[in-house]
Amino acid sequence: MTFVVVGASLAGLRAVESARRTGYRGRIVLVGAEEHLPYDRPPLSKAFLDAGGPGRVEPFHPETVLRDELGVELMLGAPAEGLDTDARVVTVAGTAVHYDAVVIATGATARRLPGARTLRTAEDAVAVRAALDDGARTVVIGAGFIGSEVASAARKRGLPVTIVEAAAVPLVRAVGEAAGAELAGLHRAAGTELRLATEVTGVADEGVRLAGGEVVPADLVVAGIGAVPATGWLEGSGLTLHERDRGVVCDATLSAGPPGVYAAGDVAHVVNPLFDGEPMRLEHWTSAAEQGAAAARHALDPASARALEAVPYFWSDWYGHRIQFVGTPRADEVVSAGGVTLYRRGDRIVGALTVDRPREIMKYRRRVAARAAWAEALAFAGAA
Repeated sequence: MTFVVVGASLAGLRAVESARRTGYRGRIVLVGAEEHLPYDRPPLSKAFLDAGGPGRVEPFHPETVLRDELGVELMLGAPAEGLDTDARVVTVAGTAVHYDAVVIATGATARRLPGARTLRTAEDAVAVRAALDDGARTVVIGAGFIGSEVASAARKRGLPVTIVEAAAVPLVRAVGEAAGAELAGLHRAAGTELRLATEVTGVADEGVRLAGGEVVPADLVVAGIGAVPATGWLEGSGLTLHERDRGVVCDATLSAGPPGVYAAGDVAHVVNPLFDGEPMRLEHWTSAAEQGAAAARHALDPASARALEAVPYFWSDWYGHRIQFVGTPRADEVVSAGGVTLYRRGDRIVGALTVDRPREIMKYRRRVAARAAWAEALAFAGAA
């Protein structure tokens, strides 16, 4: 039997590890578009950008561990080119790789803006850090989490930073209006200039051009304007791709439809029964890890597949503050006070955001998982 994992990502690595942990002894092939061994992406926009941060991006495991201990055949440096679900073949650099079961974990690619850098890969991080080392005046386009972490790294060095955001409130889709307004205050308190409800028309040699004609001077421009699932290679495969972003549409077990085909991580839209069957595509570390492990178990033993009812969780570090979120921001009511924001749907809590309250967030996560009553969550917030 051959188990193929497409994507040398966190989700892909966890799929490999899970396969071996559950007793699978057959062939495993790990396909990766980058030449690197699987590495951790969150530090690229956090510790790696610090002046005293690590000087190189380290893989999760040395190659000897992957090849010798986990028994993985590595096909790195070439992206997958196609999937034939009838013949059960993944094509990589013109080579047909036959599979009995496959996990798609190709992640997402950053949306690009001509003249601006992105921060998605190890090479991106090295380039951004080098510019910060040189004292770059920095403009970040997009006030999302990645862009905000870049701004934080620049301000930590004492460099001038401007964030330009098209929305009137940062992160409104990710955390809602109330929490987004609170997080905007962290930028301002740290000395980051925040230009909201402002459209960028282009990037020139001298800086970032705004819709009104103004040019914001910049030595470094970083575009944090989102990412799209890396599924171009799946067009024509017969898989259902989401109409908006072309991510892989999955059921609650991570099945992509055809026998033996599962998906995990940033690439996958997954139905979550915990939130009334809401489809979710999550670009979070914990989701990639949990889904990668589950996808492997289900691909190798589909008769035992069970719906995944995980509570999403992510964190971000800005200006010395720890921001943490659990659940979903899609809510009927949002209550925000004292560093905690709670999200209600019906009569239950479905989400929580905290700032600098790390001991509390997992207590909220357990309440979301248990479908705790809204009144009980409010009472806990008042007592915490």
